[in-house]
Amino acid sequence: MDTGTLLAFLALDLMLVCVPGADWAYAISAGLRGRSVAASVGGLVAGYALHTVLAAAGLAVLVAGSPVLLTVLTVAGAAYLVWLGWSVLRRPGTPGAGTGAPDASGVRAFRQGAVISGLNPKGLLLYLSVLPQFLVTGPDAHLPVAAQTVVLGLAHMACCAAVYLAVGVGARAVLGTRPAAARAVVRTSGAAMLGIGALLLVQRLAVL
Repeated sequence: MDTGTLLAFLALDLMLVCVPGADWAYAISAGLRGRSVAASVGGLVAGYALHTVLAAAGLAVLVAGSPVLLTVLTVAGAAYLVWLGWSVLRRPGTPGAGTGAPDASGVRAFRQGAVISGLNPKGLLLYLSVLPQFLVTGPDAHLPVAAQTVVLGLAHMACCAAVYLAVGVGARAVLGTRPAAARAVVRTSGAAMLGIGALLLVQRLAVL
C-alpha cells in the first residue's frame, strides 16, 4: 500500500465521517449534557476498532453473508439508538449538567459510544464496501490484506476521533452559555438518534 492510496482513502473516509448521523448526534448530545466528550468519542472509536478486528479476521464478510446475524445486529443497534434517543428527548438536560461521579459518567459515556458504533451496521458496510476498494493484492502488495485492513481501519478511527471530538467540543463551546439553544440542539440530536434507529429497523425488516 503506497502513500497515494492511503491519502485517497483518508480523503474519502473524511467526507463520509463528516456526514451527520448517529455518531454526530451522540457526540453533540454528550458535549451538551455535561458528559466527557473524550470518553464518549473514545467509545465511538472503540466500536470501530471492533469493526476493524472483524474485517481483518475476515469475520465481517461472514456477518454480511449471514442474513440472520446481520438482522440481529441491525435490530439490536437500531433498538439501542431508539432507546437512547428517547432517553435524550425525555431528559435533554442543560450544558454541564452531568449526573453521578465523574468516573462513572465517563465509563457510561464510553460504553454508550462503543455500543452505538459497534452495533452500527452502517459501519460494517463501510468496511465491506468502501475499504476493500483500497486494498492492494497480488505482486504489488507490500503488506498482507489483513495488515492493510488494520492500517485503513486505524486511519478511519483517527478520522472519527478528530471529527467527533471537534463536534462535541465545538457544540459545548458554542452553546454552553445558551441553555435554551443547547436544549433545542440536544432534543434535535435525540430525535436524530431515534429517527435513524427507526429507519434502520424499517429498512432491515423490509427485506425479511
